[in-house]
Amino acid sequence: MRIGVPKETKTHEYRVGMTPTSARELVLHGHEVVVEKGCGREIGLADGAYEAAGAAVLDSAEEVFALADIVVKIKEPLPPEVSMLRENQVLFTFLHLAPDPELTRRLKDTGCIAVAYETVTDDRGGLPLLAPMSEVAGRMAVQAGAHCLELERGGRGILLSGVPGVPVGRVVVLGGGVAGTNAARMAMGFEASVTVIDISLPRLYDLDLRFGPTLNTIYSTRDAIEEHVAAADLVVGAVLVPGAAAPRLVTEDTVRGMKRGSVIVDVAIDQGGCTETSRPTTHADPVYVEHGVVHYCVANMPGAVARTSTFALNNATLPFIVSLADKGVRAAMEDDAHLLDGLNVFRGRVTYEAVARDTGEEYVPALDALAA
Repeated sequence: MRIGVPKETKTHEYRVGMTPTSARELVLHGHEVVVEKGCGREIGLADGAYEAAGAAVLDSAEEVFALADIVVKIKEPLPPEVSMLRENQVLFTFLHLAPDPELTRRLKDTGCIAVAYETVTDDRGGLPLLAPMSEVAGRMAVQAGAHCLELERGGRGILLSGVPGVPVGRVVVLGGGVAGTNAARMAMGFEASVTVIDISLPRLYDLDLRFGPTLNTIYSTRDAIEEHVAAADLVVGAVLVPGAAAPRLVTEDTVRGMKRGSVIVDVAIDQGGCTETSRPTTHADPVYVEHGVVHYCVANMPGAVARTSTFALNNATLPFIVSLADKGVRAAMEDDAHLLDGLNVFRGRVTYEAVARDTGEEYVPALDALAA
């Protein structure tokens, strides 16, 4: 198999689909690896390191797409990249298709095989390829939110930790999954007052056992969300329904009722966002103010710490890339139900139920699509 790694084209996205170390593993398995020139330069992964690992460095993305049987990326393909995909070519990347019917349709039209990092599962019911980026995004959310609370960014002028004689900031985290837990951990490290709101009582119980009285846990109801969001200085939206569009837990009226200069960091923006006032932003222009509330809704937050994120993600994706390359798509997915869960689009068919539902496409079960 020939595995191709293009340079990312999303604004200020410097992560790379494979490190030289990962490329070497594929080469040792008897495969070819081709990478686009300069794909890892910004995070200190020189072209020479890829060549030393046995990969070939090509001048353009067009060459990479033209030669590759499997294209390994980080972010969903932008229109110029979609136009380079071809029938039966495997695309392995974050896709986030549920809030993007147009991208879903265009991927169908190419006839490619699109496998989404964010819906691959594991034996414990987790999302092993999404988890490392959720860890990064959760930790970054509080860091970014603390900065946005400064007056220069439009915030209330609050230091989350407070100082002796002055109250600490109030942080509310919506969702107690991987991103939410990491956000709560960071906020507690800032010595803020932290509340996690979640609909899962077992999850709230686990968080209570883990963090004790330093963390306030609240069962999710409309009243609870309205009450705690209104009182918050920083709200971190970290809800997740695997593969589906994020539920809009915070209404526009609730945002209107928040304190002027408070901050929303919507980690769920990749899946459409969990507040009615959220819209995607970029690292080049990360914030906007609506109803007096600062919104930070960068759709590729981990890209700001691209070196850490790249190595964390490669640790998780490499075994699946090796499996796809060694066995081929059909055999790899028939042998691994967790990898099969990652299949979102197969030769013109939408094979992930939540994506089909949210985009209005016909759903074809993944195994049926493979058999056909």
